[in-house]
Amino acid sequence: MIKQWPVLALLALTACAKPPVNRTSDAPLTTVSFVDLDQYAGRWYEIARFPNSFEKNCEGVTADYTRRDDGLISVINTCRKNGVDGKVEVAKGRARVVDTETNAKLEVSFFGPFWGDYWVLDLAEDYSLALIGEPSGRYLWMLSRTPEISDEVRGNALKKLTALGYNTSALYFTKQPPAE
Repeated sequence: MIKQWPVLALLALTACAKPPVNRTSDAPLTTVSFVDLDQYAGRWYEIARFPNSFEKNCEGVTADYTRRDDGLISVINTCRKNGVDGKVEVAKGRARVVDTETNAKLEVSFFGPFWGDYWVLDLAEDYSLALIGEPSGRYLWMLSRTPEISDEVRGNALKKLTALGYNTSALYFTKQPPAE
């Protein structure tokens, strides 16, 4: 059993490895002024993300949010491994609101007592597009209610992210299955 500890320690350190910082601004990261959590609930398609270990080789990524009776939010992330026709993998988690005045700062947990920041940085008025990040600049997502967005919407989102100090050239644009 003792011989396994170095291996377990190495695995733990690898699992905790953080992606690079892709935000160069020293200005504090800002969020939207308010998020209606009922309107935010439902399915979101990942349009783009900063590469990270937990979404390695993921395509066709979706996130489903549902309000729970206990005040938390159910989170179900779905990924298709190695391509849009790949094996479906599901991660179930929960989210909690940290800033109840705006509902724009949340924390998400997929593993025990560990929580990560989930900040709504920008949100279309009709809740069709959301830009999600966190203060370190290591994680970023562009989410849409549809699997594809127009070049104009994408361009406007990239301009907003650039204005927030993000290196948008580091974004990976997720492939989504063709619409059915």
